[in-house]
Amino acid sequence: MEQNRKEQIAQSLRAYVAKYPSQNKAAQSLKGVSIATVSTILNGKWESISDEMWKKVADQVGGTHLGDWQIVETGAYQEITYALDDAQQWKNVTWIVGEAGCGKTTTAKLYAQEHREVFYLQCSEDLHKGEFVREIARLVGIRTEGYTVRELWKAILGSLIQMDAPLLIFDEADKLTESVFHYFISLYNKVEDKCGIVFMSTDYIKSRIDKGLRWKKPGYKEFYSRIGRKYFELEDTTPNDIYAICTANGLKDRKDIDEVIREAEACDYDLRRVKKSVHRIRRVHNS
Repeated sequence: MEQNRKEQIAQSLRAYVAKYPSQNKAAQSLKGVSIATVSTILNGKWESISDEMWKKVADQVGGTHLGDWQIVETGAYQEITYALDDAQQWKNVTWIVGEAGCGKTTTAKLYAQEHREVFYLQCSEDLHKGEFVREIARLVGIRTEGYTVRELWKAILGSLIQMDAPLLIFDEADKLTESVFHYFISLYNKVEDKCGIVFMSTDYIKSRIDKGLRWKKPGYKEFYSRIGRKYFELEDTTPNDIYAICTANGLKDRKDIDEVIREAEACDYDLRRVKKSVHRIRRVHNS
């Protein structure tokens, strides 16, 4: 790995550590990275750090290596940032709903990278309640070995309550199992007015909640109440957003930009498709 890339990762690690009350807590939030390794990197003694470990640290501390790809503040980016900031500042609960590929994940990760006491978790269908609690504990900087789920809950809540403006972000939260859904109610009851919570997903969550309410599934009425009985729905990505992304990333010819916009329109303006289209056109021009 090149020296300048190591310097970028070390700088990102330093910023990551600054988000936590202590260096040890920051280190404990990283998977497969020891307290000693964090200390070694921050002290500039890099000879013993393998490229594999550098990559492992880079994957977790933000500062994602985007190369020359420029992030643009699209309409969705601005709306998501507003919702995250509002939840953190006023310690409320919000569920953000937006189309796949509109930039939810990228925006949330950048927000977590740039703000103290913000913890981002990408959810999945196979994340069971025990793993869910342990993941939150790890993110907050709590050791999980040797503790029961109940003990970890107490430690998590105690840690969050001591922070000035903590924010938990749960991405793709509509994928979580029923049992984990019930955990959110318990979490909310204990941190209400003490911690902001933001869920993000596609609009599938609306039909899931509607069915849960209609079938009177346990917990759904309480959960719906706790998100304010309303979703924060993002505006659709527009051709103007795509135009801004193209120009920010080096496309100048209007024909090239129109081609990207046409391809984006055919794919519901998915920004992943936009990035691939821009990349393809730039490669053609550079060949």
